[in-house]
Amino acid sequence: MNVFNKINQYEAPISDLVALPPVSVIVCSWNEIRNLEELLPLLDTQEYPKFEIIVVDDRSYDGTYDFLLTEAHNFKHLRFIRIEETPEHLSPKKYALTLGIKSAKYDVILLTDADCRPQSSTWIQSMASCLTKGKEIVLGFSPYFPEKTTLNKFIRYETLLTAVQYFGLALYGMPYMGVGRNLMYRKSLFFKNRGFAKHTNILGGDDDLFMNDVANEQNTAICLDEASFMYSIPKHSWQDWYRQKTRHISVSKHYKTNHKLTLGIIASSQILFWLSFIILIPLVLFSQLVYCVLGFWLLRLIVQWVVLGKINTRLNRTISSYSIPYWDFLMTVYYVVMGVVNTLPKRKKMRWR
Repeated sequence: MNVFNKINQYEAPISDLVALPPVSVIVCSWNEIRNLEELLPLLDTQEYPKFEIIVVDDRSYDGTYDFLLTEAHNFKHLRFIRIEETPEHLSPKKYALTLGIKSAKYDVILLTDADCRPQSSTWIQSMASCLTKGKEIVLGFSPYFPEKTTLNKFIRYETLLTAVQYFGLALYGMPYMGVGRNLMYRKSLFFKNRGFAKHTNILGGDDDLFMNDVANEQNTAICLDEASFMYSIPKHSWQDWYRQKTRHISVSKHYKTNHKLTLGIIASSQILFWLSFIILIPLVLFSQLVYCVLGFWLLRLIVQWVVLGKINTRLNRTISSYSIPYWDFLMTVYYVVMGVVNTLPKRKKMRWR
């Protein structure tokens, strides 16, 4: 918890807004015409001195190309690229991103997805202001729009917990991933490390695997400014969400060994915490040890509750802080189930979703 509490103690560095670098915002799109119709006006009207928007249309057949052809002139900062064919041995998303980055005019790249919406008109400025001297990467936060369904609430808690981990470990000096819905890095860093060459045949990982390769204590910053948040549209069915999470988990197999070990310890400690309550409390219920066991268990629960509650408040109250213990228990069940699923053989499919 001390590692994660660094998020509550974090103070953003003071940057020189006059020296903000020009930025290339890249959005990769596959059949996203409805989302682009909403997103592009929000991006085009960002309050930032110099930027461009690059939409990479990857073989869309929903009218996206026609929309871009006819409407591009209405957006001051927009350019677009059309992909007609993707090499069979490459991930479509990584191929699209690589083309977008290659065509970018500026060295600073800011990534998001078509189904995302910036929290404010100063999204670019908030992210770029964290790219201080010596930094090449800025990790941003991308929560999901709230809905009243159980699935949505669980998705929002899982997203919060993931952010707590990658923000906290980055502040600890061990950055291991970023979220491609809100991620900034330098074009020079991308090509210096040969882009996605190490994992071109893996469907996912255009964000977290690349960060796992290139991020370190010296070159990585985080952005916790509420104006920098990029909200995203969540999955609406358990099946779609399950497919998304299994893909993410399969990608995590390729993390560095020390990162996998650290994340494994975090997940294992949570599982053991709840198992200790389920197993030990009944065993010592009628003995003098019950107060000792229950005391330690409650202490850990309260400390976690307070720390996560403060982080949740700082991240614009992603969930209700009162519900943290409930979702924490369900998260334990999720860890166990997905851990089993992760051991099962899977078929590889080169597709976006």
